[in-house]
Amino acid sequence: MVLGANDGIISTACLILGVAAADATRSAILTAGMAGLVAGAVSMALGEYVSVSSQRDSERSDIEKEKWELETMPDHELDELTAIYQEKGLPHALAREVAEELTKHDALGTHLAEELGITDTTMANPVEAAAGSAGAFTLGAAIPLITVAIASQSSRIVVTLIVVTMALGGLGFAGARYGGAATRKPTVRVVLGGLLAMGLTMLVGKLFGAAVA
Repeated sequence: MVLGANDGIISTACLILGVAAADATRSAILTAGMAGLVAGAVSMALGEYVSVSSQRDSERSDIEKEKWELETMPDHELDELTAIYQEKGLPHALAREVAEELTKHDALGTHLAEELGITDTTMANPVEAAAGSAGAFTLGAAIPLITVAIASQSSRIVVTLIVVTMALGGLGFAGARYGGAATRKPTVRVVLGGLLAMGLTMLVGKLFGAAVA
């Protein structure tokens, strides 16, 4: 979610500031920004849906394979499960007993979780992933779009740069804290990267605007 929002902020801010640097009208800037928001959100959603759907197909294939192995070679699967518990530190006799009891309770679920790391809570969900990516991108993109909409014509570029920089700093900090890392370097990296992207886009917008004028 943090990465999706970060993408939304940077891509939309770059688009808006690039158009604004070309001395475009407020209407043109907002139209470009809204188009960028919708295009980015849809692109993120479709990309995530396709990616996670492929993961889901792979998981389903693994599940069918595991079902076949349990039906055709149950002793071999029991040996595999026993070996897994032995690797986790259980003595052979106890590992065998645990494997047998769990197999009686839910053979497929146990093997999927222990061998493949697949559980009901970790199964890939394409729709959920697509909605999350689109929502995060939209929230991020809305920040520069709303800012440029309410700022005056004379201050729209400066105000947008300030607000976006603060938002990027907050996201960089939040992402680092969520990942359990130190916050200073990731925050600075996100802010500097965003400023570089916006600066380059504004330069291109200014040059292109002057060329077509």
